[in-house]
Amino acid sequence: MVLNNRRSFLKQAATLAGAFSADSLFHQAHAAEFLRAGARIAGMSPAAAAQDEDYWSVIQRAYSVNPNLINLNNGGVSPAPIVVQQAVERYNQLANEGPSYYMWRVIDQGREPLREKLALLAGAKPEEIAINRNSTESLNTIIYGLDFKAGDEVIGTKQDYPNMIQAYRQRAMREGIVYKQLSFDFPIEDDEQIVKAFEQAITPRTRLVHVTHMINWVGQTMPVAKIADMAHARGIEVLVDGAHSFGLMDFKIPDLNCDYFGTSLHKFLSAPIGTGMMWVRQDKIEKVWPLTCNDKPRSADIRKFETLGTRSFPLEQGIGEAINFHEGIGSKRKEERIRYLKDYWASRVQNVKKVKLHTSLNARYSCAICGVSIDGMTPADLEAALFNKYKIHAVGIAWENISCVRVTPHVYTPLADLDKLVRAIETIAA
Repeated sequence: MVLNNRRSFLKQAATLAGAFSADSLFHQAHAAEFLRAGARIAGMSPAAAAQDEDYWSVIQRAYSVNPNLINLNNGGVSPAPIVVQQAVERYNQLANEGPSYYMWRVIDQGREPLREKLALLAGAKPEEIAINRNSTESLNTIIYGLDFKAGDEVIGTKQDYPNMIQAYRQRAMREGIVYKQLSFDFPIEDDEQIVKAFEQAITPRTRLVHVTHMINWVGQTMPVAKIADMAHARGIEVLVDGAHSFGLMDFKIPDLNCDYFGTSLHKFLSAPIGTGMMWVRQDKIEKVWPLTCNDKPRSADIRKFETLGTRSFPLEQGIGEAINFHEGIGSKRKEERIRYLKDYWASRVQNVKKVKLHTSLNARYSCAICGVSIDGMTPADLEAALFNKYKIHAVGIAWENISCVRVTPHVYTPLADLDKLVRAIETIAA
């Protein structure tokens, strides 16, 4: 029996079946159950379906999270569904039977089908999608790959992710580019206020605008398309950090009107930890230098950005099962559920004495992430109180003008866990 199973898997891998066929682990384990559960809510709007606990209990059972730990830091790294873990384990076992053969000649052949699947999810062309390890790698590829010279300006914000900020600062130190940072006091429920701030910072030397689609610290959703349209009207390119938006928000990358986009797939898409994706508008690929070496660094082939040497091919191929799982739920339905979970707890504590929310509850300006603080407590104090007494894992944020604890549920989060969070905040505040 074991031998037959092994032969079956080898045959799947060799023929590029795996996650891209009806024999995928997702289809074997969940397809029928998801279809039955989905049929029950087929007539509901995504917002209404977000509140159907019977449906979401089916999704919750597909994860293997520790019941003794309430993980509300999915904005950092999300757990993968069981089928994604199993896919990685199977490919890893196969790779270790003969690494140089199975990695390069069998598993690596699955990259092109995966590229096509990611492109479909992103609403992009396969020739615009590069597969890598995380947002930092994607965005640093663009930041270091563009031909800037001394005096050229880049506009970002103090609320962007530190790894991107440091990349621009290194270019400023080494090459003399000018890195300008705006600062925002979130939450903001006015697109024009944000767009105008970027517009007023532009000078004739501005070459790039860096926008974080969903602010890592507090979940503010930025008006990316409006910023991009404004910048393009002035001949300026736009790079988008989509680390927290891709796999969460129901959108297509080209609709953002940007030129470059990078994301991590191990957040809300729930792909294997250490997987990412970069999108470059096709007519821009040729001008960007790859971050690592390539024999044709000025080619227009997106694959020049994938010269990473030996890396985990099992992790890459596990992405396919994560996409299957995501599509089994549906992008809009998933977005509305996670927003509902955020609103479920946040709306119940927003009027508690001494408690402050740092995130808008307007659906246009937030989705999963919400920052919370309690007067008289540092973020570290509140984080520790939540964990030590209630085993609630969230993350304290003390960055620039932001001081709060970031709370981020995911589709596997049951309402009972959020009820416990609400009680914990009420008790600590009292």
